[in-house]
Amino acid sequence: MSKFLSVFLLFFISLSTLQAQQPKKPTASEIYESIKKLNFLGSVLYVAAHPDDENTRLISHLANDVKARTAYISITRGDGGQNLIGKELGPLLGVIRTNELQEARKIDGGEQFFTRAIDFGYSKNPDETFSIWQKNQVLSDLVFTIRKFKPDVIINRFNHRTPGTTHGHHTASAILSLEAFEMASNINSFPQQLNKLEPWQPTRLFFNTSWWFYGSQEKFEKADKSNLISLNTGQFFPSLGLSNGEIAALSRSQHQSQGFGNTGSRGDQTEYLEIIKGNLPKDPDNLFDGINTNWTRIEGGKEIGEILHKVERDFNFKKPAASIPQLIVAYKLLKSRTDYWGIQKTKEIKNIIAACSGLFLEAVTESQYTAPNSTISINVEAINRAHASMSLNKISYGDHALLTNNEPLFKNTPFEKEYTITIPSDAEYSSPYWLKEKSTLGLYAVSNLEKIGLPTINENQPLQFNLTIEGEEFIIEKHLVYKFNSPVTGEVYQPFQILPEITGKINQKVFIFEDNAPKNVTVTIKAGKTKLSGTVALQHPEGWQVSSPQPFQLDQKDQEREFTFKVTPPKNQDESSIKLAIQVNDNNYHLEKITLDYNHIPYQHILLPAEAKVARIPIETKGQNIGYIAGAGDEIPSALSQIGYTVKDIDLEAMTLENLLGFDAIVVGIRAYNIHELLKFRQETLFEYVKKGGNLIMQYNVSRGLVTDQLAPFKLQLARGRVTDENAPVQFINPIHPVLNTPNKLSTSDFEGWVQERGLYFAEDWSKEFTPIFKMSDPGEKPLEGSLIIAKHGKGNIIYSGLSFFRQLPAGVSGAYRLFANLLSLENE
Repeated sequence: MSKFLSVFLLFFISLSTLQAQQPKKPTASEIYESIKKLNFLGSVLYVAAHPDDENTRLISHLANDVKARTAYISITRGDGGQNLIGKELGPLLGVIRTNELQEARKIDGGEQFFTRAIDFGYSKNPDETFSIWQKNQVLSDLVFTIRKFKPDVIINRFNHRTPGTTHGHHTASAILSLEAFEMASNINSFPQQLNKLEPWQPTRLFFNTSWWFYGSQEKFEKADKSNLISLNTGQFFPSLGLSNGEIAALSRSQHQSQGFGNTGSRGDQTEYLEIIKGNLPKDPDNLFDGINTNWTRIEGGKEIGEILHKVERDFNFKKPAASIPQLIVAYKLLKSRTDYWGIQKTKEIKNIIAACSGLFLEAVTESQYTAPNSTISINVEAINRAHASMSLNKISYGDHALLTNNEPLFKNTPFEKEYTITIPSDAEYSSPYWLKEKSTLGLYAVSNLEKIGLPTINENQPLQFNLTIEGEEFIIEKHLVYKFNSPVTGEVYQPFQILPEITGKINQKVFIFEDNAPKNVTVTIKAGKTKLSGTVALQHPEGWQVSSPQPFQLDQKDQEREFTFKVTPPKNQDESSIKLAIQVNDNNYHLEKITLDYNHIPYQHILLPAEAKVARIPIETKGQNIGYIAGAGDEIPSALSQIGYTVKDIDLEAMTLENLLGFDAIVVGIRAYNIHELLKFRQETLFEYVKKGGNLIMQYNVSRGLVTDQLAPFKLQLARGRVTDENAPVQFINPIHPVLNTPNKLSTSDFEGWVQERGLYFAEDWSKEFTPIFKMSDPGEKPLEGSLIIAKHGKGNIIYSGLSFFRQLPAGVSGAYRLFANLLSLENE
């Protein structure tokens, strides 16, 4: 990400985030823009359901042109979607998308909040959504954020009046916003919040409408717009050389896991806002019309405003430090205030003073992570790069003082020193707070209510720098970071994390036992500090047998060891979990360290329980060699290897009919026809493979954006049909079809225990050659028959499946394995 795009962000704010950010080194233009923002006292909260729902063009306009404090609250973290850049799904995908949102806000100038709601997958109506989310809990979170952020204006992305016409999460977010608008000011609503917060009544609530919500541009042009205001969001920012549309595109392009790369636009662009609550602004170009957004809004603010407007008028781009004396005068008038805008503007002024002085503070650790109750060396750097009078009075880590004697910071003369600190024994692990407790289907469990709404949390104790700048004392907190030099990319920053002294993993996440024979289960443990010894074992459910615990000794940090346990299943069908148990002295550990390493978000480790699914499933297979055309990331190849198949990735560049004929079946990964342009040139080869006796299994593809309209040699059209209820009844249309009978005899019990959904993007229209296998529907809807269709072609079979095997197989759902084995084993002529 281009760092100069941080123009409108607040500098050196000590946010509690997981990410270790590369230090902001603002230009004079950037400092000037932040001073202009000082003189606007108004805020906006944008509300929607998921990462990617937000209107980055409007957020950037409000934050950068209007200068309002602007935030986006995404009700969920996007955990239920698909991943176009990797194999992470569920909670890990939620972490990726949380980070993507934060990267987006760094570009468009907004802030980011969430609720505890889990994105459990597509929902067709808000009633279903609320039943799973536990509506009152999510509503409480939204009211909490409103009371904390105190928005003057709330803007909904979606229409609360049209349930059933879009994703149930979308409509639900608007309904929640509508209710929270009224409840935030009511002392009887969630009164426990008022121990630390005050009631708050926003002035207006808008719906960010557009022609899309009217069905067409023509219908929108004819619609009554008397209840709407329009905003031109096509500004050009000379200090950046970018239009607002270009900034918005860069922001939206951070949603890489969803494939939302965006091209910037230039020129006038209009956003429409429909008034839902409150009065319509008299000035149609100003959604803050009638709201006091200048310094007279707060008691004693007139004097402060006069000072800061003069700072803005007199700002010297060649010598930003000249503004420091007057900024300090305003700071003194604000620093003891306890009101909302007093606290907010005190933070902003403090950060601007540091920026004007060219102050650089950093504390770099010797390693990227360490464990509680361990010592670590840090290198501290402080430098004053302006003519401001400055001294470093004290550096402390918690209650431990590292520096106590005053060190003058002369212009461009760095202060550098190495210290050793001890991480507290009770320090929390650095992992997303919402993943530390067991969640329900629709709601993350968060015991510390003050964390609710925050994007990510850095549990680490920050370093405190006590400085004097032009005679005024300041305390600035900086989180520890890890930094190294890459020969390719140069200076690289990563977050410093506190992790367990030992972690481990079960090397496979699913073990399928097709008979009573035992299997070897391999686990890996890794030291987080030196000189560790203890035992490693597998906790197992009743009926399963596991070999005895094994001793270990690890002498070096990052040292790994593998252990193999023999696991014997029960005689009867059973699905359970085994869990890793590591004991060191009197301490027990059970967490796996999972690394997220993507270029567009910070490198980080996530801690999750180290466990695996074990299933004793009566299953038979035919054939051996499976070719796999990778799609948008899934774990099906490893799942198939669990039931005895040999799976090999197919290189589309080198694919020929001759090398396909060695496979008993070919499986096409999810969304492969959306992302692989080469597939449109390989279809005839795949069809010829089928004619000669092969089975081709195509998993779900999004109906729009297909690289070819020839998914089959016969008519086959996809649509958006889906069944979101994972427990929806499944009817067998043709019970005698081989796919339901060989080599495994299937019954409706094989559709028990499915997770998140039945399937998505079902076939809608197909030729007579295809035979539909199942009929299913969500409650109250017309049954769909396009979840699985099969056609003979020559000697082989062409199969399209919208069933969500990519979720079921990694989850160890026995019936899904049996059905997939039958698909791979379909008889050829």
